[in-house]
Amino acid sequence: MVKGRLEAFSDGVIAIIITIMVLELKIPHESDLAALLPLIPTFLSYVLSFVYVGIYWNNHHHLFQVVQHVNGSTLWANLHLLFWLSLFPFATAWMGENHFAALPVALYGAVLLLAAIAYFTLTCTLILRHGQDSTLANALGRNLKGKLSVLIYAVAIPLAFATPWLACALYVLVAVMWLVPDRRIEKTLNS
Repeated sequence: MVKGRLEAFSDGVIAIIITIMVLELKIPHESDLAALLPLIPTFLSYVLSFVYVGIYWNNHHHLFQVVQHVNGSTLWANLHLLFWLSLFPFATAWMGENHFAALPVALYGAVLLLAAIAYFTLTCTLILRHGQDSTLANALGRNLKGKLSVLIYAVAIPLAFATPWLACALYVLVAVMWLVPDRRIEKTLNS
């Protein structure tokens, strides 16, 4: 199967996710700056989630630059990723509306963790389809950054119940790690 429909569908879903998240930013009824203060937690959670969705979109795009073809397993693995990404608006809104309380921060981390696992599953499915000696497998290598991200999420989730802000700092750390698109793929494509 060709990969074009999968990429187009994924781009559309990701665009809808971002749209849903921004709709959670409620407009205050007052017109002074003080009316914006209660929105700061919601806005901060939106910014973090927007960056995360952007990271997934960017890395998904890079990943599919080295993919030649897809199969049914790939389609399901991609849907699995999109499912967890589609929960970002809910987790983001709950965390922001509750001013980064412990349980919403932990749930947000769980959604991040499951999205990371889904992305890892997608890459494994693609490597299985293309082979261990494929350009894709060579580009991804041992995927240490992906494994480290999962580990950080796994630490941050229980930490959220003791210190939610520290858990959020770990979520930001993972986002910073992934801000630059996956250079392994770009390097492989350029060589």
